Amino acid sequence: MAKGEGAESGSAAGLLPTSILQAGERPAQEPKKKKQLSICNKLCYAVGGAPYQVTGCALGFFLQIYLLDVAQVNPFPASIILFVGRAWDAFTDPLVGFCISKSSWTRLGRLMPWIIFSTPLAIITYFLIWFVPDFPQGQELWYLLFYCLFETLVTCFHVPYSALTMFISTEQSERDSATAYRMTVEVLGTVLGTAIQGQIVGQANAPCLQYLNGSAVASESANRTYSTTSLRETQNAYLLAAGVIASIYVICAVILTLGVREQREPYETQQAEPMSFFRGLRQVMSHGPYIKLIAGFLFTSLAFMLVEGNFALFCTYTLGFRNEFQNLLLAIMLSATFTIPIWQWFLTRFGKKTAVYVGISSAVPFLILVALMESNLIVTYVVAIAAGISVAAAFLLPWSMLPDVIDDFHLKQPHSHGTEPIFFSFYVFFTKFASGVSLGISTLSLDFAGYKTRGCSQPASVKFTLKMLVTMAPIVLILLGLLLFKLYPIDEEKRRQNKKALQALRDEASSSGYSDTDSTELASIL
Repeated sequence: MAKGEGAESGSAAGLLPTSILQAGERPAQEPKKKKQLSICNKLCYAVGGAPYQVTGCALGFFLQIYLLDVAQVNPFPASIILFVGRAWDAFTDPLVGFCISKSSWTRLGRLMPWIIFSTPLAIITYFLIWFVPDFPQGQELWYLLFYCLFETLVTCFHVPYSALTMFISTEQSERDSATAYRMTVEVLGTVLGTAIQGQIVGQANAPCLQYLNGSAVASESANRTYSTTSLRETQNAYLLAAGVIASIYVICAVILTLGVREQREPYETQQAEPMSFFRGLRQVMSHGPYIKLIAGFLFTSLAFMLVEGNFALFCTYTLGFRNEFQNLLLAIMLSATFTIPIWQWFLTRFGKKTAVYVGISSAVPFLILVALMESNLIVTYVVAIAAGISVAAAFLLPWSMLPDVIDDFHLKQPHSHGTEPIFFSFYVFFTKFASGVSLGISTLSLDFAGYKTRGCSQPASVKFTLKMLVTMAPIVLILLGLLLFKLYPIDEEKRRQNKKALQALRDEASSSGYSDTDSTELASIL
């Protein structure tokens, strides 16, 4: 740890000027009652996280196998679609964050208009992703265009929604509680996405092809069932699932809009002039705790994204569970849903850094077991349920720790307001760009290994590649991420000190005696 970081571990509250720390003791100042969020407010806020997870889960788990086996796009163009789509999605996050930072407050707030106006266009483009056009030439451009359009529009929904965490309450405990509600609903969203997409599509599996001497021949079983389960019926099943998910998207957006109201920080309303985006970006990217946090979660998120992107193909071809992979996904997500409250209790009791080490590392032994075991359906279900525990931790912890980093930033930069979208958008930018690289490389690896489109089975090289992508590569990434978390400086003691100091700043900002001199003195001391 650097010498400067050690110096920061002292009580920030103890360094504050007397005029700030004792603001509540002034005779003319009445002590303010802390405003708590109702359960209804928290639920309405949490429901807003479902659209991103429902659509993201469906795309993450099923888009690769849809492009390869249903739309019959060759592996190389499919890898380009997946990489460019995710890379573009990553690029739009800071772009949208920039636009939001330039937005002015309206009657609906600064973030809500983005959520409201992006929703109708997003559901249209999402539906068209799962539509197979009649023209064979140019299909790749069709999927690339609508994939990029949808990712842009869902970013216009998700970035302001993520930043909304800082505006639903000024109380850290209330934000943490609302985040736990949000994570529970988001995991439920992944369950819905998995159940809807998996169960509807699973009822209409397209007939596979046997490859003899390099040429495809329809199997006898495929010929017998082709009249009832044709490729066209499989495509229609994907469209039906897309329609159901689009409806859920709209319902959740309406609930969020009607049930949540943005709150401005008391000291933010006194800010005379908003900070420029690029100045805010420089300050955010020079904030040490933020860089260390996103570096750690970059590797751990990438590990889980590799598993997510290749799990359907891994279950279908390596484990041989062609008709069970959607049920295995459902088992993982249900397990994660039920363990989110347990992780919320754990991080409250033992601290967030400890929860990171215990929660994310718990996936490693199960990934090792999957790599070493033979194909066994019962054991696979047991491993899937156990792996869901680690997935829950991976869902909850990043969004629970980012507000702590932002609070630490606000103490060191009291005059820097409107930077919350930058914090959230660039975190999502790095994780999405990395996931785009991982999906592109993994699909390209399958092409090099000799992947056969709609094959009833795959060569041994493809099975081995899928096993490495789902087990060994994620293990290495998780271990690297946990090593980086050792550098993260905000432990529970530091977090409590920041909470006291920030509350003192808020109380003083709310009083009539707040002055620029006090704020400047606070900034220089911290």
